[in-house]
Amino acid sequence: MSTPGIEICWLPHGKGLETPAYQSELAAGADLAAAVGADASLMLKPGERVLVPCGFAMALPAGFEAQIRPRSGLALKNGITVLNAPGTIDADYRGEVRVVLINLGKQPFIVTRGMRVAQMVVAPVVQAGFVERAALKISTRGAGGFGSTGSGAE
Repeated sequence: MSTPGIEICWLPHGKGLETPAYQSELAAGADLAAAVGADASLMLKPGERVLVPCGFAMALPAGFEAQIRPRSGLALKNGITVLNAPGTIDADYRGEVRVVLINLGKQPFIVTRGMRVAQMVVAPVVQAGFVERAALKISTRGAGGFGSTGSGAE
């Protein structure tokens, strides 16, 4: 499997931060660090959400996306998660990578410079062609939606 090359460009407020990095040999997600000012941490009160800058822009190759996902340790220990998980960064986006965090915990949470706040998974994408039809082929599931394939014990 070939590894896509991803060009990144540091913005002035991101200089000095760690480049997105995989923390283990087979990790799927590269950690993203917060590019808040060294003396300007972000306070997230319970129930609040904030847009955290990561201090860089990037150019994904055509046919790929970046998915922004929560870090499991922050979610478990503090109730901090990515609000629109997974967030999608398209291959033609060239703005700053930023993460929408929400505090679902019971205590205020402080985001500091360099803190690993999310992970980014780069994945291939397919753009489908949409074809209008007057009716669709029948399937075994039919129109069954949420919980329709479970045992009912959920």
